Amino acid sequence: MDVLQCPIQRYPWGSTTALPLLLGVAPDGGPQAELWAGAHPAAPATVGGRSLADVINDDPSAALGPDVLRRFGPRLPFLAKILAAAEPLSIQAHPDSRRAREGFAEDEAAGIPIDAPNRRYRDRSHKPELLVALTPFHALAGLRPLQETSALLEALDLAQTHPFDRLESDGPAAVIRMLLGSGSENGREVAARVGEAAAALDMTVDPPSAAADPVEAVAWWASRIAALNPGDPGVGVALLLNLVDLAPGEAVNLRAGNLHAYLRGTGVEVMASSDNVLRGGLTSKHVDVQELLVVADVTPDAPPVVSPVASASGRIVSWPTPDPDFAVSMVRPGAERVSVAREGPRVAMVVDGHVRAAAGSRALELDRGAVIWVPASDGPLALEGEGTTFVAAVGG
Repeated sequence: MDVLQCPIQRYPWGSTTALPLLLGVAPDGGPQAELWAGAHPAAPATVGGRSLADVINDDPSAALGPDVLRRFGPRLPFLAKILAAAEPLSIQAHPDSRRAREGFAEDEAAGIPIDAPNRRYRDRSHKPELLVALTPFHALAGLRPLQETSALLEALDLAQTHPFDRLESDGPAAVIRMLLGSGSENGREVAARVGEAAAALDMTVDPPSAAADPVEAVAWWASRIAALNPGDPGVGVALLLNLVDLAPGEAVNLRAGNLHAYLRGTGVEVMASSDNVLRGGLTSKHVDVQELLVVADVTPDAPPVVSPVASASGRIVSWPTPDPDFAVSMVRPGAERVSVAREGPRVAMVVDGHVRAAAGSRALELDRGAVIWVPASDGPLALEGEGTTFVAAVGG
């Protein structure tokens, strides 16, 4: 067991204060969007100055355990993050395993450098992910059921605006293609119309609750997105997605193809170890509408919210998902020691208070913002103290 030093990704949408507050350091004025706690080659954490990937490669069996090594090979199959969004992210989706392997091979064959801005696939892995809110968290996630969207567009006086007037006859996939497709004139017209309304809204107040007033909440966020991304065709797609408000401790699980955009808030995010993101708008990064539509799941459904499950003692909470790559638990031990019954490699992140962690022959005193690596060979992880710790592990 060792303390991890975790890199910070400074994407423009990141909060300037949330991660510094968590880490107990002074803000430097710049955006700090994501803390990465894993071994992904794009931004690996380090142990004693060495990349976690190199530490694992030194002795994969000890680091991962025989079962994880057999199932996933000599690599850490999950990536843990703390995400802090001050502004909306791009409209995006992640590929399944088959398309990730195919797309990676295509980009390699085309000679596109792995770090090129127009690179679509940066690894061969799918990217299901679970986000657990640490603060009130807002997101767009999955296509809203068709009848609800029709009623919403009618209330917003957009139902007869093309291509929304084709929603019921042609379906959401066709409408998204018209919004984002060749030329994107339709999408820009929708964005301009929503943008006109943005000027009249007071964006210094908190957005309305999606549960209390869904029409006003969607209007507020659509106007906010349009104001930040004038003329962007992705504004129209945002109107088709479920608006989700998460309270601290609530979570969303995003499967392959789920169209989504995080809007605002801080959360713990755990995923398959991948950086594959296909974007369709609301970003200055590379947009590939054709590839996004290849991977996107355009089946309308309820928001992908995951309910937490508490242990008998109530001191361990988990969010069940079908993903074999990762599992997530939150531990609030108190004075009595709690053993986290997970085998294989683990990453633990302390998000508040103070805890004492023990595994193998070591014990560590950890304050808020500390992140540790626990290899399989260290056996059970025990925690005690008045703090909250998220533990990422391999799924069952």
